[in-house]
Amino acid sequence: MLKGKKIILGVTGSIAAYKAAFFVRLLVKEGAEVKVIMTDTAKDFITPLTLSTVSKNPVLSTFTEGNQGEWNNHVELGLWGDALIIAPASANTIGKMANGLCDNLLLATYLSARCPVFVAPAMDLDMYQHPSVVANLQKLNTFSNHIIEAEHGELASGLVGTGRLAEPEHLVQELSRFFEGEHSLKKKVLITAGPTYEPIDPVRFIGNHSTGKMGFALAEEAAKLGAEVTLVSGPTQLQTENSSINLVRVQSGKEMFEACESVYHDSDINIFAAAVADYAPKTVADQKIKKKDDTMDIQLTKTIDIAKELGAKKRKGQMNIGFALETNSELENAQKKIISKNFDMIVLNSLNDQGAGFGHDTNKISLIDNQNNIQHFELKSKKEVAKDIIHAIREKLDS
Repeated sequence: MLKGKKIILGVTGSIAAYKAAFFVRLLVKEGAEVKVIMTDTAKDFITPLTLSTVSKNPVLSTFTEGNQGEWNNHVELGLWGDALIIAPASANTIGKMANGLCDNLLLATYLSARCPVFVAPAMDLDMYQHPSVVANLQKLNTFSNHIIEAEHGELASGLVGTGRLAEPEHLVQELSRFFEGEHSLKKKVLITAGPTYEPIDPVRFIGNHSTGKMGFALAEEAAKLGAEVTLVSGPTQLQTENSSINLVRVQSGKEMFEACESVYHDSDINIFAAAVADYAPKTVADQKIKKKDDTMDIQLTKTIDIAKELGAKKRKGQMNIGFALETNSELENAQKKIISKNFDMIVLNSLNDQGAGFGHDTNKISLIDNQNNIQHFELKSKKEVAKDIIHAIREKLDS
């Protein structure tokens, strides 16, 4: 889908700039025409000669060229491109983009561009998590830029975490998906997220370690693609970034079921990512239970199985996606849940995989559909995992 597309690649000062050569080669191989704009600091990491050779076009970095003062017209560049992608995007450039600063050709082209803009950050993990960088990326997101999240892995500092520039193959996939029309998901989507708290008394509860990060990432990705999203979340400190998301906050499994049931019939896609408590106290004390004995017995009763209950009511044309967090017989247990809960697809992750499950910013998943097709994915940030899941859902809808 990139054949004949005009791609402007912005390269900034980052050790990951060396990947730009591989990225350009892949774009050219796909049939795209590529023009590269480099910042001065980018030249410390890769030479313009390398990028001009692989792109088959002169590399631009200044407003004027040569003794004659030939002008590199940033307005014309911004109008020429079908897409502008800045990869790697340093913290410095991201900050300037977010605040409208314009002190080089790349930033001038960005401010003049009428085409879609993609930003692929690359920096050390502490820089990537710094509140100022997070705020700048969020601001760029509100400007309708497309943020290609940094990936998890070993960094130049020797640390391991999220901050690596997305691999060139993944950058090509992002652009291809966009031009294939995958930037549109005009569906009503229900997503559950987080834990539930089942009260014992006014101050104590039964719950779990779910943070809700996976469900919130799915909601953001679906909303970014144009979906009408209702996000039903258990107790979590997370906030939504996209103002179009209808966030419904609940506490218990019963409250979550009632919130989901109220919109389920009209929803096209239902993603049950919440970690709903399996059991709740049979009775809830009105007052705080005082500590008296060495032991305390609490009688528990099963909570409503939200996915199973609503799956039994699934109408034609609806799609239900579940999650399975397992510790043993992972695949077998996930396949059983597809049948028992009438899922079209299930997302399997194992607590045996390092960096997966509750409390992490990363996840490692396998996707299994109701035809027993299985896809395995590497460890990624939960935002990247959300993209993979939504992409799989779109493929399922189109099949």
